[in-house]
Amino acid sequence: MSVDTGFEVKIGINPISWSNDDLPSLGGETSLATALEEGRAIGYQGFELGNKFPREPRALRELMSGYGLEVVSGWYSGRLAERSVAEEIAAVAPHLELLRYNGCKVMVYGEVAGSIQGARDTPLYQRPRFRSVESFQRYGERLTAFGRHLLKHGIRLAYHHHMGAYVETPAEIDTLMAETGEEVGLLFDSGHVWFAGGDPLTVLKRHIGRVCHVHCKDVRPALIGLSRNRQWSFLDSVLNGVYTVPGDGVIDFAGIIGVLRQHGYRGWLVVEAEQDPAVAPSYAYATLGFDTLRGLVDSAMIKAVA
Repeated sequence: MSVDTGFEVKIGINPISWSNDDLPSLGGETSLATALEEGRAIGYQGFELGNKFPREPRALRELMSGYGLEVVSGWYSGRLAERSVAEEIAAVAPHLELLRYNGCKVMVYGEVAGSIQGARDTPLYQRPRFRSVESFQRYGERLTAFGRHLLKHGIRLAYHHHMGAYVETPAEIDTLMAETGEEVGLLFDSGHVWFAGGDPLTVLKRHIGRVCHVHCKDVRPALIGLSRNRQWSFLDSVLNGVYTVPGDGVIDFAGIIGVLRQHGYRGWLVVEAEQDPAVAPSYAYATLGFDTLRGLVDSAMIKAVA
């Protein structure tokens, strides 16, 4: 039976609500200062990194402290599906130091080898897949070794299952967790689970022991159906509105927060909803996402002490 073991969360946001890294034309004109000012005004405690943030550790810390915000984490484009652990360790060094210097506890690892998430002319069904059990096992071994290296520097690998990449479906998440050691944590992303055909609560409950970071995005199921039927790319799916913020879709975030509470999750809840800010105004939607999570977390905290 699960019991409360110290549920403690902070609510952060990814700057993708203001400016999209994969498709810079979305919000490209919006300054980083605008995103940080608005995020702070809404109530967010921190931001994940995007391509407009400084990459020098001290400059980043000074920028964020000036806004009273924390650095949550930052996406790292890994390629362990095609290169060695030694090569990955060399490649990650600057990013690892950036996160470590700024007090981060996790690194968002996204596998980009073969990924089509940034290819607007490539439908999602053409994503890469491991062709044998052995190739997935070798990948898991490399990830575990890489995760062990990060832990030596005080950072946990938070593996981001993602549409258009090697690990997309619930079954692939299961295999990833089975083929990696405890050194590899899971970034649970509610929206990507749903889009990939899974039930977020089921996946979360199955792997809660490995979850070290949480991305909160909601979905519009009718548009996901169109995406599949019309063979849209990931970017076209985003442009057509498959994702939105918590409180604007159908995902049971009360249930998600409840599971996290029961298992004593300590970490960040990050609003991350890829949308076109011209259609979904950044401030309004970031506010809705924050208010939804804040209300659910406050309710969960009351239950935790009751």
